[in-house]
Amino acid sequence: MKTILRKIHCGVLKLVLFPSTFRNKRPRPPASEVLTCHLTQRRLPPWTSFCVRYSAVLNDQFGLSNFNWQVQGANYHILRTGAFPFIKYHCTKAPPQNLDFENTFFGALKVINLGIPCLAYGLGSWMVVRVTETVQTSAGPVTVYFAYKEVDGAQY
Repeated sequence: MKTILRKIHCGVLKLVLFPSTFRNKRPRPPASEVLTCHLTQRRLPPWTSFCVRYSAVLNDQFGLSNFNWQVQGANYHILRTGAFPFIKYHCTKAPPQNLDFENTFFGALKVINLGIPCLAYGLGSWMVVRVTETVQTSAGPVTVYFAYKEVDGAQY
């Protein structure tokens, strides 16, 4: 089922992003690399919340909505959703937990709702992004977007 959904999702994205495939010939890093590089570049913050454009990355975390992510020995709980035209991440430093139930629940919720709330979330994010930051990856710089400027080391 996940494979079928991934193929449908990939096909829809290619159709929607079709014009950008002609303009942008540079290699795109995996979204997981952007996540890791962002957390490392920010010196492993207690939390962060950001968006990255679908067109800037390869979506290698499809189907992951709530999961643990290890970066330099620190564990993060990641809430991730496709919020077209972005992928939205909310990262909180926390001890590892079994997040399988939550991941399955959020994934099922997205399918049941046909992704419509995710689209609304993305369009809303597009209207409120005010701050950008450049993340250095192996494939070159990638711009990430924030609703507001985050204070380094802030707990909330």
